[in-house]
Amino acid sequence: MEILSVGCGSVYDKDYHFCREQVSGEYMLLLTRSRADIGFDGIRGSFSENTLMIYDDKMKRDHRGEDASLICDWVCFTAGNDNGLSEFPELVFNRPFRAADAEFISGLIRNIASEFYSLGSRRTKMLDSLMRMLLIKAGDCIGRKDTSQQSADPHYSSLIELRAKIYRNPQLKWNVDTMAADVNMSRSYLQHIYREIFGVSCISDVISSKIEKAKELLTESSCTVSQVAFMCGYDNEEHFMRQFKKIVGVTPTRYRKNK
Repeated sequence: MEILSVGCGSVYDKDYHFCREQVSGEYMLLLTRSRADIGFDGIRGSFSENTLMIYDDKMKRDHRGEDASLICDWVCFTAGNDNGLSEFPELVFNRPFRAADAEFISGLIRNIASEFYSLGSRRTKMLDSLMRMLLIKAGDCIGRKDTSQQSADPHYSSLIELRAKIYRNPQLKWNVDTMAADVNMSRSYLQHIYREIFGVSCISDVISSKIEKAKELLTESSCTVSQVAFMCGYDNEEHFMRQFKKIVGVTPTRYRKNK
């Protein structure tokens, strides 16, 4: 997938009417943060804040504020390959849905916007990961039978920000205590909710962030294995080499040669 443009907390004057014809290959995910008037399939409807809409490349984008400014988060993107978005079968296009996890989704879009406008060396990988997470979560919201009765966990956006920090700073000495303090949670609750949201323990994710950074450095730099270990937060080169081989399947040196 390729992100073309993104906006977080965008405010459109009450007299502004966003009306744009469809563009081949371009999709748009819209999350309203205020009441909105949305047109689709030749009809118009009034929708509350936290309405989720995914326009495909065959539908005209047609929305505006309802008697007031429209506040919204949005992402325009392309499917990126011949399979399109087939790996996200839960997605339903051109229909508005109530997003019970609106804060979580908004947090994802906020992180996408931050990464989109950054110059980080891992920008492309981070954007792809965040966008896939966004579509998975959007599909989850759409797939629920009674989303209006669901309540969003208030810590979702904080955890998204925490995970982004971990992957941006794998050299830091992350542990459960520092992560829990970062999001103002107890150790036990952080460990529980982190696995529930991301499907992996917080410590396993820290290790993954280090290994991903190491793979990037081994591929794109001439740093020695010892330097790579240090830059990824390892105090012991031998420990780094053992962990890398356990996860990747080959030693750091062999990985570099294979690339």
